[in-house]
Amino acid sequence: MKIIHNYSLLHHNTFGIDARAACFVEYETPEELVNFLVSGINESRLPLLCIGGGSNLLFTSDYRGTVLHSAIKGYEVVNETSEYVDVCVGSGEKWDDVVAYAVSNKWYGAENLSFIPGEVGASAVQNIGAYGVEVKDLIVSVSAVCVSDGTSRTFTNEECCYAYRESVFKKELKGQYIITDVTYRFSKKAKWNLDYGNIRTELAAMEGSLTLESLREVIRRIRERKLPDPVQIGNAGSFFMNPIIQKTQYDDLCGSYPDMPCYPVCENKVKIPAGWMIDRCGWKGKTIGRVGVHEHQALVLVNRGGATGKEVMDLAALIAASVFDKFGIMIYPEVNYI
Repeated sequence: MKIIHNYSLLHHNTFGIDARAACFVEYETPEELVNFLVSGINESRLPLLCIGGGSNLLFTSDYRGTVLHSAIKGYEVVNETSEYVDVCVGSGEKWDDVVAYAVSNKWYGAENLSFIPGEVGASAVQNIGAYGVEVKDLIVSVSAVCVSDGTSRTFTNEECCYAYRESVFKKELKGQYIITDVTYRFSKKAKWNLDYGNIRTELAAMEGSLTLESLREVIRRIRERKLPDPVQIGNAGSFFMNPIIQKTQYDDLCGSYPDMPCYPVCENKVKIPAGWMIDRCGWKGKTIGRVGVHEHQALVLVNRGGATGKEVMDLAALIAASVFDKFGIMIYPEVNYI
């Protein structure tokens, strides 16, 4: 277990914000985590913040507590039938490595979630999703440690209370549990999800038949065109959640904006692409000081170099206000402000 004081978090957040933590702790096993929580080592350095790859965080100031990071690794097949396989994965594994692992074994279900940054533990907290798939569709159970007493608990999928970019770990139990491993269920039979965005168009342009590998490659190409590489320019991918509104409100808006896209959620509700609205408000490619909106994807806020978290937060507030003024729809950050 590593314990480092006055630690820079620059390389632990994809926005590239140079915030510091009073203490940084990295543990390699659940037992190390429990020992840290119950030993009293951290008593003078509360609060605690558990992070993954930092792809969904915005540090608005230094963190005056202890940052915990999982280095729990490993894959274990815990259940297998002729139709599916359940794999338990350590919370410190990179999410895209899990997708690559499933694809290499010809297991279906995760391929649309290819090349999403972040780690396994965070995937279960955030309920990551892309191209018509959410990770909740794959999760069987989540194992976690209680922060207050170090006891272990396994949550079923239902107990995680998953919704669009939501889970019990972001609401009722926020800050109360730290995830140590996640069990995913992959299908051994083909289950394609090709109707979101321009996946079918991209596939048609490729030579050869539809395979897990070819679909993963299509997802890579689409993401690379739309989302900038955090190594090149600081960002957290999609900054805002796509709002869900009543279909009646959408029908009214179509009178003024007939090209407004939507995705059905249920009989009475639709999901509106936040990026489309931000673009229509004129934000795409715009820069204010050291922060801005990406030239090719209005949903992505970027650190042009040396920005603070507060500068990003202020830009996000301006964007949200302009969207509400124009469309009467509130948009909320997908990124967590720390």
